[in-house]
Amino acid sequence: MDIKQIQELVKLINKTNIGEITIEEEGVKITVKQKKDPVQHIIAGSAAPTYSSVPAASPAPAPAAPVEAKPAEPKADNLVIIKSPMIGTFYRQAGPGKPIFASVGEEVTPGKVVCIIEAMKLFNEIESEVKGKIVKVLVEDASPVEYDQPLFLVDPS
Repeated sequence: MDIKQIQELVKLINKTNIGEITIEEEGVKITVKQKKDPVQHIIAGSAAPTYSSVPAASPAPAPAAPVEAKPAEPKADNLVIIKSPMIGTFYRQAGPGKPIFASVGEEVTPGKVVCIIEAMKLFNEIESEVKGKIVKVLVEDASPVEYDQPLFLVDPS
């Protein structure tokens, strides 16, 4: 299955009321799920070990809410953490020389892209689900991130 076919699956999910679709082809299984409020799409795939020149897809977790309220510091118990909804590589900007999506002190609103996470050669825009001000960026640019890893601290007040 190539990237164009995967993109067509995502478009199909967007245009219909289908909540989830799974396709298995040549030992590769791809699942596309839609959140109740379509903000982003996460493509999860897994495959049996193969010995071809194409690397096997690594399993990715199901979509999770990337924002969760948690105390970050003893003084700032009202901060909200924007977490990574997947495993991948964290990028603060779309490319070299491009503007940074979200900087410390910048206001964010629900739906504003705060970073990109590259997973399996797909660039996934991560959007804020909270209104507030970025207090701290917790991850270095171009570094690997894990599922549910804190990325940003946001002050919702």
